[in-house]
Amino acid sequence: MAKALAAIELKNLSNIRLHFDDAVFLLEWLPSASLACVDLIYPDPWPKRRHWKRRFIQDESVAAIARILRPDGEFRFATDVADYAAWTLKHLIRSSDFTWTAERADDWRRAWSGFSATRYEAKAMREGRAPCYLIFRRTHGGARTAYDPRQRTKDRTRGA
Repeated sequence: MAKALAAIELKNLSNIRLHFDDAVFLLEWLPSASLACVDLIYPDPWPKRRHWKRRFIQDESVAAIARILRPDGEFRFATDVADYAAWTLKHLIRSSDFTWTAERADDWRRAWSGFSATRYEAKAMREGRAPCYLIFRRTHGGARTAYDPRQRTKDRTRGA
């Protein structure tokens, strides 16, 4: 927060608002389709299995992010914890509101344009952990672009 405040003052920015509380409350407050991009950078991974329910990425938060993102808006995620990267992929890929933008097998190794490295990233690299960068695009009307075996079962039950 202090680093953000210093940068805002240094650049004399007036179009920035900071929220010093749990982001879940902010997601509930923001209007639908109000943001073009949401970045989640090095969130707490809650590495113990019994704490996974505390991870920010959950089905409910994915739905909330989808609600506040404009169509074609981006959700960008960075972590150095392989398990949390896999967790995030699982939750976002199974959401009909997002599509993963990766085009090559190693896209996860490259930060998005304009990404500013953090001290968490520097620490991870010093300790030999590879950062992972994931970018997802908000789909139009929740149209699923990837094959979902659950959808086939739903279609069969409706007689499709």
